[in-house]
Amino acid sequence: MIESKFALHIHTTYSDGRGTHNELIDIARKAGLDGIITTDHNIWVEGLDGYHGDGKNKVMLLVGEEVHDRDLEPPGNHMLILGQNKELSPFSGNPQRLIDQVNNGNGLTFLAHPVEDPLERFNEKDFSWRNWDIKGFTGIELWNQLSEFKSVSQDLNSAVINALFPKRMSLGPLERTLSLWDKLIAARNEQIVAVAGVDAHQLEKNIGPFTLKLYPYLHHFQSLRTHILTDEPLSKNFAEAKNQILSALRYGHCFIGYDLPAATDGFRFTVHNDQGQYIMGDEVKVTGGLTFQIRLPQKNLCRFYKDGKLINEWQDRDVCTHMTTEPGVYRVESFIPYKGKQRGWIFSNPIYAWL
Repeated sequence: MIESKFALHIHTTYSDGRGTHNELIDIARKAGLDGIITTDHNIWVEGLDGYHGDGKNKVMLLVGEEVHDRDLEPPGNHMLILGQNKELSPFSGNPQRLIDQVNNGNGLTFLAHPVEDPLERFNEKDFSWRNWDIKGFTGIELWNQLSEFKSVSQDLNSAVINALFPKRMSLGPLERTLSLWDKLIAARNEQIVAVAGVDAHQLEKNIGPFTLKLYPYLHHFQSLRTHILTDEPLSKNFAEAKNQILSALRYGHCFIGYDLPAATDGFRFTVHNDQGQYIMGDEVKVTGGLTFQIRLPQKNLCRFYKDGKLINEWQDRDVCTHMTTEPGVYRVESFIPYKGKQRGWIFSNPIYAWL
């Protein structure tokens, strides 16, 4: 498998971000990313998709959209739209119709920050997803870095510390979001893909006489990534490469990596049965037994879940194996010590084992 590192959910000067697309491309190069996906609020920016640069300096830019309903108070039902070459904000008031429009165009839909807390001291509202009477969406944003900041910065002291020292903030996806994801998969009996969203704006906040830059783009790009797996190297033809990336995201051939403490490149989660080998995001039949194998880039804590429940745990291991004959939804979490705390490091997409 070929692995590409992307930052998703990024805002530019076209909405409420402080960076231009060209500036973000340069920052992505410095961060060692293969690509970025911008999603400005209720606006699709035409004509910027493509490869930028050559050789090792080449970065892929995909332009999506974050559509939300402005008529709600606070504005809500934020959805990341990828793979559509048209403006979709006119459908913001009807989430199901929006999903149907995107599906008809073979695009992808991810519910942005589905669980979120308000940060009232700074007049930041709760933008959790509200309308759950929907079907057919691709997945959810399992870990949103800006939402995490709001949840762990509920008093002035923690807000200032987290703003000044962002490397000390991130601990992992909210437990409520992880629980929601497991419950959605179980209730709907279908694949729901998880991605990471940096939700990057490079905001500025005034605290008394001080102006703080809240999470510069470079920090976002160096830390929380969605690692995308493809069968072949990305094509030199941009249209073909774009399809490779979108197809991998559609089927959950990706994982979330918090790369600031240590690179998560090379993580693999596979299963073998008598019909072959499968990767995360795949569906597999329970025939002749299943052998799951987890490979971490370095020895760390690894946890193995079935249907949202912890069934195995390994300490200080980089290769872990689990054998079973039971159907279920299996996924992996790994944790790493960093800056004095145990932090989320890797979160896989599931392997779906059916009878």
